[in-house]
Amino acid sequence: MTSQTIALIANIALALSAIIALIFGIVQVKTAARDRREKFTLEALRNFNTREFSELMNYVTAHDIPPTHEEWQKLPAHEGIIITQFAQEMESLGILVAERLINIDLVDKTVGSLVSITWDKYKTMIRDSREKRPDPFLCEYFQWLAERIEARLRHAPRKPFYLK
Repeated sequence: MTSQTIALIANIALALSAIIALIFGIVQVKTAARDRREKFTLEALRNFNTREFSELMNYVTAHDIPPTHEEWQKLPAHEGIIITQFAQEMESLGILVAERLINIDLVDKTVGSLVSITWDKYKTMIRDSREKRPDPFLCEYFQWLAERIEARLRHAPRKPFYLK
C-alpha cells in the first residue's frame, strides 16, 4: 500500500466517523426534545389533577371576576389570590404551548373550553389592568391560548374520544 492509499482510507474513515457522529448527535437532540416534551406533558397532567387546581377552577367558574383592577384589589385577600393564581396557571400553560413544550391538543383534551370560558370572564379586568398599571404584557399568553382554543372549538372541533 502506498502512502496515498493509506491517506485516502484514513480520510474516508474520518469522513464516515464525522457522518456517524452527526447522525448520532441529531438522534440524541431529537430524543432529548421528545423526553423534555413528555416531561412537561406529564407535569401538566399532574397539575390538572390536583385538589388545588380543582379549587381554582371551581372558584373561577362559579364567581364573577371583577371588571376593573381597583375592584379586584378590594376583594378579600384569599379571593384575589385565587383569581391571580388561576390567571398565572393559564399564563404558564399558554407559555408552554407557545414555546411548543406541550401540544395544544393536550390542552384541548384536558381543559380546552375552560381556557376560553375563563378568559371571557377575565378579559375586561385584564385589559383594564394592562392600561392602569401599565403592563401591556399582562396575561398575554393566557389570552393567546384562549383565542387559539376558541378558534379550534369553532372551526375544527374534535370528536369526543368515546365516539371514535
